[in-house]
Amino acid sequence: QVQLVESGGGSVQPGGSLRLSCAASGNIFVIWRMGWYRQVPGKERELVATVARGGVTEYADSVKDRFTISMNNDKNTVWLQADSLKPEDTAVYYCNAVLQFRIDSLPSAYWGQGTQVTVSS
Repeated sequence: QVQLVESGGGSVQPGGSLRLSCAASGNIFVIWRMGWYRQVPGKERELVATVARGGVTEYADSVKDRFTISMNNDKNTVWLQADSLKPEDTAVYYCNAVLQFRIDSLPSAYWGQGTQVTVSS
C-alpha cells in the first residue's frame, strides 16, 4: 500500500505564507511526478502545481510567481511554498503522486487526505 501524508495547512492573513509538505511511503518503486491540487465546495478539483522526477514544473496561471513547488526524490517528499496568499487561494489542498509500486506495474495516481488552507483577514 501507498500512503501520502500532508502537513502544513492552516489559516493565514492575505499576503501571508504557508509551506505545505507531503511525504509518500509504502511500497514504492519510483515516483514519476508529485503535485498539489485544490478544491472548494461546489467546484472541481484543480491543478495548483506539479513537479516531475526530472525537475520539470507546471503551475496554474493563478499561482505563478507566488507559489513554488519542489521535490526530494530520495525522500519521496514534495513541498509547496505558497507566498502572497489571497482569499481566493482558500481551499482544501490535496497531494498527488504518480508512481509505480513495482518495476512491472503501470504508473498509478495516489491522493492524500487533503489539508485545509484558509486565507482571511
